[in-house]
Amino acid sequence: MTHDFDVAVVGGGAAGLAGALTLARARRSVLVLDSGSPRNAPAAHMHGYLGREGASPADLLARGRAEVAGYGAVIRSGAAGTAIAADRLPGGGFLVRCGDGSTVRAGRLLVATGLVDELPELPGLRARWGRDVLHCPYCHGWEVRDQPLAVLATGPVSVYQAQLWRQWSAQVTLLSHTWHLTAEDRELLAARGVEVAEGEVSGLIVAEDRLTGVTLADGATVECGALIVAPRFTARSGVLAGLGLPIVDVVRDGHVIGTCVESDPATGATALAGVWLAGNVTAPTEQVSGAAAQGVHAAAAINTDLVAEETRAALEAHRAGRAG
Repeated sequence: MTHDFDVAVVGGGAAGLAGALTLARARRSVLVLDSGSPRNAPAAHMHGYLGREGASPADLLARGRAEVAGYGAVIRSGAAGTAIAADRLPGGGFLVRCGDGSTVRAGRLLVATGLVDELPELPGLRARWGRDVLHCPYCHGWEVRDQPLAVLATGPVSVYQAQLWRQWSAQVTLLSHTWHLTAEDRELLAARGVEVAEGEVSGLIVAEDRLTGVTLADGATVECGALIVAPRFTARSGVLAGLGLPIVDVVRDGHVIGTCVESDPATGATALAGVWLAGNVTAPTEQVSGAAAQGVHAAAAINTDLVAEETRAALEAHRAGRAG
């Protein structure tokens, strides 16, 4: 069956673009569907990406799109680049339906749609996400080093967060908020020099577009230059719903921290032949560099699969020719 493209890459972030670049360089016909809503859009800089340290995420993606297009891949954005659903075609391959009503047929799918960070309910918190409301010390710890930091306790992972962020600052306060701390929790925090502020947090204190502290329900305030939270990582898996791939809980230390779609860690292959995953949709805690690497690995696996299919077809044609 003839397809519009060898591979449709759903998602135009680091994972999707890295995969598309690898496939385009392998002389595959590639379509990238980019809805234009990257997870790290609120962040002004990215870190831990060798050779691109401190670069703008938006700049990285713009450069990536130009590189991918330079090798002949097609990139669609906006409604035309928003994949709504995907279905298997009877003769092989997949039909992807897009937000503008158009459809595309592809022999293989690489899904790199990422995730959504579900944040605690607190007035003003979302607006400061990725700026001075943070969760990953490896992404932002250096930038807020030695500042007073506050950790919003919303679950058991918050105690671990306080211990972890203590590496970047000697001034860390755990805000008990809505979480009950056990005696063991308090002992661990005390051992690391982490203070505990009792009471529910009611709001943020912002001066000149900078977070300076939080207010508690009893009127008290706690100074901080950054507020650490634990979002719930929810996979953007809508396009996969019609393909029957299950959404599973992501568990860390016995606690659910989000959802993802399972795939092979080495290749991104899923339980459904023809579908591969890369990036945060399957690895919620992966950073930009790791997501890009997953895109490359998945692309190589997809190309290998296509080569095998083409070789089988060529062999059949060869044998038929000899028989005739």
